[in-house]
Amino acid sequence: MARVLFVCLHSAGRSQMSRAFFEQVATGRHEARSAGTMPADRVHPAVVEAMREVGIDLSSRIPQNLTDELAAWADIVVTMGCGDRCPYIPGKQYVDWDLPDPHGMPLSEVRRIRDEIQRRVRGLVHELDRSGEPRRTGGPGTR
Repeated sequence: MARVLFVCLHSAGRSQMSRAFFEQVATGRHEARSAGTMPADRVHPAVVEAMREVGIDLSSRIPQNLTDELAAWADIVVTMGCGDRCPYIPGKQYVDWDLPDPHGMPLSEVRRIRDEIQRRVRGLVHELDRSGEPRRTGGPGTR
């Protein structure tokens, strides 16, 4: 079982969608959490709406701060747009997904990001099921 931590700046959009899709696709074979380096008070309303359209309710999710404990828990850290604010933790595998922040975007753009995240999450879970680890794609782990 792999433990995946999805990290973005506010933990109110990309990481929340990623975690929700991961939980849906992995169905307990792997675990996921989400966090942000500067967490927002709530998940972005457009993100809640876009996810509701695909049958996932994020309305009760609360963005979490990226702590040392959360980072230590993870086997794999998927970063999304937090750049140098995402800490590098030796011994962790990193995957960087270059995705725009959906905050303040129209619902049509949030849907596009949602669909891309869903595609990437399916690929990630497939790789984890097959080999136990994803391909490295850059990001903090390549320093």
